[in-house]
Amino acid sequence: MRFVLASASPARLAVLRAAGIEPSVIVSGVDEDAIIAGLTGAAPEQVTTALALAKAEAVVETAAGTGSAAVVVGCDSMLFIGGELVGKPGTAEVARKRWAAMAGRTGELITGHAVLRLDGAGGRVTATGSESTTVRFAEPSQQELDAYLGTGEPFQVAGGFTLDGLGGWFVQGIDGDPSSVIGISLPLTRRLLAEVGLTVVDFWPSRDG
Repeated sequence: MRFVLASASPARLAVLRAAGIEPSVIVSGVDEDAIIAGLTGAAPEQVTTALALAKAEAVVETAAGTGSAAVVVGCDSMLFIGGELVGKPGTAEVARKRWAAMAGRTGELITGHAVLRLDGAGGRVTATGSESTTVRFAEPSQQELDAYLGTGEPFQVAGGFTLDGLGGWFVQGIDGDPSSVIGISLPLTRRLLAEVGLTVVDFWPSRDG
C-alpha cells in the first residue's frame, strides 16, 4: 500500500521520513482562500480540518490512478492568536505585522488532518481530526526580526514562523505536540490510520530491505 502525502511542505515530508515513512508526494494545489471564504463562522479546528480534507480529496484521482491500494494524508496548519485565525503571511509586510502581534504572546497552532484509505477498486474510508498546540513566542529584537524577514522563511509557513527552522530561535516554548507545529502530528496521524484499519508500522521499511 502506498502512503501519499498531499502536500508540498518539505517540513511535513521531513517529519514522516524521520519517523520511518517514505511517502509519495502529490501536491494538491487547492484554492485555500476560496475554501476559507466558504467557512464563515466555522471554528478554527473545522477550518483547518476542511482544508486538510480538501487537499487529500484533490489528489485521490491521481493516487488511485494505478489501481493499487493507497492511503492519502492531507494536512493544513493555521495559527489562532488574538481571536484571529491566520495562515501564511505571503509578504514581508504582513509577516512583520504578524510578529508585532505575536511577540511575547501565546497562540494556538492548529493542524487539521485527513486520512483517506483507498482500496484500489473505488472504495474509500475517511478519518479526520485536528491537533492544537500552544506556542509561546519570544520577543525578537528589531535587528533579529529584520534579519529573519530577510531570509524569506516566514512568508510561506503558517503563522509566519517555524519550530524546526530559523524561527525556532524565537519560540520560547510549546505545550503539546511538536510534530503538529512542524506540520503533521505523528500521534494524531497514527490514531487516524487506526480508524481506517491501518497501523503506522505497515509503512515502516522492512529489516530485510
